[in-house]
Amino acid sequence: MARGEMPQEQYPHRSTMQTSEGPQDGMGNLRITEKGLKLEGDSEFLKPLYAKEIRSRPGNPLYFQSARNVTVNILNEKTKVLTRLVTGPQAVEAHSQKFEVKTLSGKLLFSADDNEVVVGAERLRVLGAEGTVFPKSIETPNVRADPFKELRLESPTRALVMEAPKGIEINAEAGSLKATCRTELRLESKDGEITLNSAKIKLPNLPQGSSSSAGSRQKIYELCVCPNGRLFLSQAGSSSTCQINTSVCL
Repeated sequence: MARGEMPQEQYPHRSTMQTSEGPQDGMGNLRITEKGLKLEGDSEFLKPLYAKEIRSRPGNPLYFQSARNVTVNILNEKTKVLTRLVTGPQAVEAHSQKFEVKTLSGKLLFSADDNEVVVGAERLRVLGAEGTVFPKSIETPNVRADPFKELRLESPTRALVMEAPKGIEINAEAGSLKATCRTELRLESKDGEITLNSAKIKLPNLPQGSSSSAGSRQKIYELCVCPNGRLFLSQAGSSSTCQINTSVCL
């Protein structure tokens, strides 16, 4: 069903039926005006309707109703479908070479084609409780959570790789940064250095070598480095005690 007006120029060979009891400018809810055909109330079309323009009266909405779906097709001169919009009971489908959503000023908000999907908005928010799943790679200059919300990047069964040719920066301005793994956590710099810049650096679970003096109760230790890079603690003495506890390096 549809309510609206259809311009008269679409029907150059129209014929008018008049009755002695009905109005002289149309039939029932159908009126012939200077601008075209005008329908009052609900109308039902049993076969295709062809019109250059369908519009409602000023200030009133325009409704299209169907028991199954409403399909809008854009055809070329050979009646081939170029673009199709289908609104059905289960979904709304758009078939075209490219789909775009723009603001009133013409700014691109969203576009999709066979090659890529572009989000032109300044911010993309994901409100789902489970977040967003990317089966392949994602490119973005910034990933951040909403204020006072946690940001979590997770790969449950595979690896999580972050790459950038000019560097990766991770900031937690109002909280802590925690990295946890099951096996090894490796910090590697191929051409530069690794800097730990803090007033306090704690390594609470380093292994300890055997005591250099059985009766000593002092809690001062020496930090030792094995040839393979492993760190361990050795109880401090008058001289270095690292060589006494080299068995820790094995």
